[in-house]
This record gives sequence, C-alpha cells and structure tokens, in this order.
Amino acid sequence: MSTNLESKQTERQEENVNQYIKHVLALIEKEQVTDDEAKWITRETVNNFREHVNPGFLEYRKTVTKDGQFAAVEWSDEGSCFTDVNGKKYIDCLGGFGIYNVGHRNKKVVKAVTDQLKRQALHSQDLLDPLRAILAKILADITPGDLKYSFFTNSGTESVEAALKLAKMYSSRTTFISTTRSFHGKSLGSLSGTAKGMFRKPFLPLIPGFRHVPFGDIDMMRKTFETSALVGEDVAAVLLEPIQGEGGIILPPEGYLKQVRDLCDEYDALLIFDEVQTGMGRTGKMFCSELYNVVPDILCLAKAFGGGVMPAGAVVAKEKVFKSWFDNPFMHTTTFGGNPLACAAAIATIDVLLEEELPARAGEVGDYFLQGLKEAAKGHEDKVLEIRGKGLMIGIEFHKDEVGYEVSKAMFDHGILVAGTLVNSKTIRIEPPLTIKYEEVNTVINTFKSVLSKVKI
Repeated sequence: MSTNLESKQTERQEENVNQYIKHVLALIEKEQVTDDEAKWITRETVNNFREHVNPGFLEYRKTVTKDGQFAAVEWSDEGSCFTDVNGKKYIDCLGGFGIYNVGHRNKKVVKAVTDQLKRQALHSQDLLDPLRAILAKILADITPGDLKYSFFTNSGTESVEAALKLAKMYSSRTTFISTTRSFHGKSLGSLSGTAKGMFRKPFLPLIPGFRHVPFGDIDMMRKTFETSALVGEDVAAVLLEPIQGEGGIILPPEGYLKQVRDLCDEYDALLIFDEVQTGMGRTGKMFCSELYNVVPDILCLAKAFGGGVMPAGAVVAKEKVFKSWFDNPFMHTTTFGGNPLACAAAIATIDVLLEEELPARAGEVGDYFLQGLKEAAKGHEDKVLEIRGKGLMIGIEFHKDEVGYEVSKAMFDHGILVAGTLVNSKTIRIEPPLTIKYEEVNTVINTFKSVLSKVKI
C-alpha cells in the first residue's frame, strides 16, 4: 500500500515537473511575453533564487537597485543594451565584466554558432576536430611574438589553471610570483594567485609556492626573485594582469611590464599574462601586451573570446613551453574546451574584431569616453579621486565606497549598468561593448554628471 502511494506521488511529481518545463520552454520560444507572464517569470526567478540557487544573491541585487527593487530580471539583449523582463532597457557598461566586446548577440557570431549547431554540436573526443585546429592556427597568427600552441578552455579561471600547469611542467620550479590587488579566478590554483583576502581566507591553505608583491613595484619584484634564488626556491613564473581589472583598473607604471619581462629572462622564469579581461580588443589593441610591446611566454584568454555567445577560453604558449605536453597530450584535458560551437564563436568573434577594426575603435571611443567622464567630474573632486583607463576599460575611483555605491545605484535606476555594488564600489568599472555608439556614450556621461551632482557625501 505504501509502495503504491509513493509511486503515485512520484508520478504526480514527474507530471508537475514536466508541465513546469513545458511552460518554461514555451516562454523561451516567445519573442515577447505578456505582462502576466513577466510577473510569473519575476516571481519564479526570485523564489527559486531564494530556495534553490543562493538567497545571498537577492541581497546583492538589492544593493544596486532602487528601494529593494531586486526583481529586475534580465530577459533579452542586443547591441550595447539589454532589456529586463518588464521591458526596461539598459545601456550595458558592465558588459559581463568584459564579455561583450563585439556586442550582445552579434549577428555574425550567432550565425556561426547556429550554422555549426546544424551540423554538429560537440566533438566525439576521439576524432580530430577541425575547428579547434583552425582556431589554434588563427591564434598563432594574431597573437604577439612567437606564441604558437593553444589549449582551449571554458572560462578564465580554467585558462589560468592550464597556464600554471604548463609552467610547472616546463621546469621543476615551484615558486610563482603574483601581485597585490590581482584577480586570476577562484578555482584553487588561480585563487592562489589571486590577492583578495576575502576570497582566499576560507580556503587556506591554497597551492603552496605563491608569493605576492605590490603591483608596479619592480624593486620588490627583483628582491623576491633574488631571495627565492638564494633559498633554493627559484621562480617558475610571474603571473600578471597587464592592467588590473578587479583591482580597480590599475595601469602599470611606465616601463614596468618590460622590466618584469627582463627579470624573467634574467632568471629563466616564465611570464604569464592573464588577459582574460584585457584581451580581444578591450584596451585599444587586440591584446593589451601589444600596448606595452611585451611578449609573454603564456597568454590567458576568456570572457570576450567566445563573442558573448559561448563560454570559451584559451591558453596560447611558446613552443618551448608547450612542448612538455607533446609526449602526453592527456596530461591536461577538458571535456568541453575547444568544442565546435565554442570554436565557431571564437573564429567569428576574431573575424568581427578584425573586419570592423574594433580594437582601434575601442581606443578612439575610450579616449572620448575617458575625457567626457573627467569633464563631468570637474567640481566634484571631493567625491571623485581619479578616473583612469585604457580603451574601453575605465575605472572611476571615489574617495569612499559609499559614494561609488550611491552613484552606481542611481545610474542603474536611470537605465545604465556599471560594476558597482555595496560590497565593492570604491572603484566602479566602465566596460561596455566595443560597439557602443557615441550617443550612448554621451548618455552615460550626462547621466554620470547629473547623478554626481545629486549624491551627498
């Protein structure tokens, strides 16, 4: 009797789940939803975040919306903007922290992925997959210097993990130098390079051998190299963001990256550039390393690499480094990295970046944007400490977190999304698609000026 009852309950539960799924799939199929459907989506989103995802995200969302309006639910996107489920449009100056370099749902990238999907979605894992080979050749052609071999990943932290393992296999050394205020990801290896204590402390001890020095301090970097050599713990590699993103858009001092390159050469250590955020045209060149005329031994890519359509990343390395994986290519693998859909997206993304000259455009529009924001901040030096950046990677640093929080929240209320939260708003980041229109830039500048004049300190 009990077994029959449990069986009927299971059948009812499965039926309810199936009906729920069909309703959701029907909503996905629709180009537009009704007001009632929008309310249902909002209610389900909030409830399911609370009960099944993480209720902490609801508190987080409250901090960047007006009067606890945490039910802003994104639904569609195009160009430089996205629209919430209620039809409110936002200019996206957060860009998924640098994902949408070629814009939201770029037509060429979407078409490449759709065309590939009609033929094959994922690879067999055994036969040779053509798009991975073709994408690797393209990267060898467009990356600086003699970077030649590629390994494909699904995310930035995976790219950093692969880079660290490459460096470990290149030599028997185990010491890595990273910098303060750096961010390289949250998996254990990349987190060991990341400098933010809030993310590190709960997971200590992390991977041994990491040492952190102040970003931009070449003397401390040299002393760390010297000390490591003296105690028999020679440096395997230096892990750097050419421009620090999460740290607050921190630009390197003049000549710093070249000096680090020279130090690595002197001590036969590798130089790893984490260009997960700075790569793919963001700073005015295809790769930020080109801005400073420095060629790393290993280059990490992700975020915008998949064109804002597919999760995709890559590690590109010199042959002398990568060849340690020649004898056994299974030393480091991933099931989905380099899959046909991701490779199609990346190839199309590179095509768009080159054809539309978006890196150069990022430099031009970025200069205009930076100057406009600086003009808007005049007279508010008591609130704004500094505005800095390269290309369309801009940071607005305030004297206090509270001011940045109020500014980012007010801009959100006016339909502009920037990277600023109650948790971290001392510096808010401006990272829109490289396709952003000048009129949209002007709207952001004028809104920033208006908001800044109303914020109390």
